[in-house]
Amino acid sequence: MSPFAATFRRELALLWAGGGALAPLGYFFGATMLVPLAMGPDRALLEVAGPPLVWIAAALAMLAMLERLFQADLEDGSLDQMLLSPAPLELIVFAKGAALWVAIGLPLAIAGAPVAIALQAPLERVPLIVASLALGTAAFAGAGLIGAALTASVKRAGVLLALIVLPLFAPPIIFGASVASGEEVAAAFSILAGCALAGVALGPIAAAAALRLQAE
Repeated sequence: MSPFAATFRRELALLWAGGGALAPLGYFFGATMLVPLAMGPDRALLEVAGPPLVWIAAALAMLAMLERLFQADLEDGSLDQMLLSPAPLELIVFAKGAALWVAIGLPLAIAGAPVAIALQAPLERVPLIVASLALGTAAFAGAGLIGAALTASVKRAGVLLALIVLPLFAPPIIFGASVASGEEVAAAFSILAGCALAGVALGPIAAAAALRLQAE
């Protein structure tokens, strides 16, 4: 088995162990589905408040899974094995990010469909919302790799991690909410796709460099 496939399967199993990947999904549903109950049935109000809330909930759900992404590898010596592997560290980090997106990001994107309907989004816009969430969570995963790598040696690094990654989460949230609200959809979706590509391309490289510093 290739190092990429082995790392991907290992990380996927760890993320799903004990139903851990269900926690962010439950948070996402809870944070968004309670809004119609709290705000009432006013469709106009839900259409205004719904898109930003969906994206904020998705970002916080991804953030909750980042703190231990590399800390456990540093503590149990797995990071040393990664550095000694014949495969580039960037490829292994990319595999961890891909597993994070498959286990957390993709379910969040799919969950965006019932959430969008509950928040009174037009039915014809639901597939676009799901697609934009898939791109946005990929951007979150790429940025999250950087923050998780930089804080891997810091105990209880939740606050520091949030300070690092939330500014990087801001562009996907802004343009994703624009897509969900139907404002300048084509331009916003294109920029969101660019954010996702940047996160996927640059995230593993920057995270690998940070991990090498952590190992030293």
